[in-house]
Amino acid sequence: MKIGILAVQGAFAEHEQMLEQLGAEYIELRKCEDVRQSYDGLILPGGESTVQGKLMRELDMFDTIQSQIKNGMPVLATCAGAILLAQQLSNDAATHLATLPAVVRRNAYGRQLGSFSVDEQIEGIGTFPMRFIRAPYIEKVLDDTKVLAKVDGNIVMVENKNQLAMSFHPELTSDTRIHEMFLKKI
Repeated sequence: MKIGILAVQGAFAEHEQMLEQLGAEYIELRKCEDVRQSYDGLILPGGESTVQGKLMRELDMFDTIQSQIKNGMPVLATCAGAILLAQQLSNDAATHLATLPAVVRRNAYGRQLGSFSVDEQIEGIGTFPMRFIRAPYIEKVLDDTKVLAKVDGNIVMVENKNQLAMSFHPELTSDTRIHEMFLKKI
């Protein structure tokens, strides 16, 4: 099993460390040729969604990644990754991959100073240490998107078929259960 990790900007190295702990192979997706390699799942890391979306287009990776997701490739998206997947952003006219039937609010928890940690329940996992950094949240789920976790009434993790998206950063903890959940989808 090999996982492709979008590595143009953001917290991709932390996801690599998680996969190493779990014995999963990965490749960094940095340019057009990389997305044409064979891999079984995709990670869209936290970082700056606008920059990541722009770089995917400039590096001619966007259409291939979007097609892979639409065709059922399992994807794990954290923070900015969830913004990249959202079909709609409530506070921004731009969208990116638009594969996840959900409405996401960018920077919903404020700026860097609004970062926080909390332990909350995730369906199918149990209590999990969630780390939020300039995080979005999911304002509304559409179609058959399933809510897996909420914090203070706000949706922070969802699943839709092959897509797992969350507002927080599981890669910044020592808890591998979300990455294990993702690998089981493959």
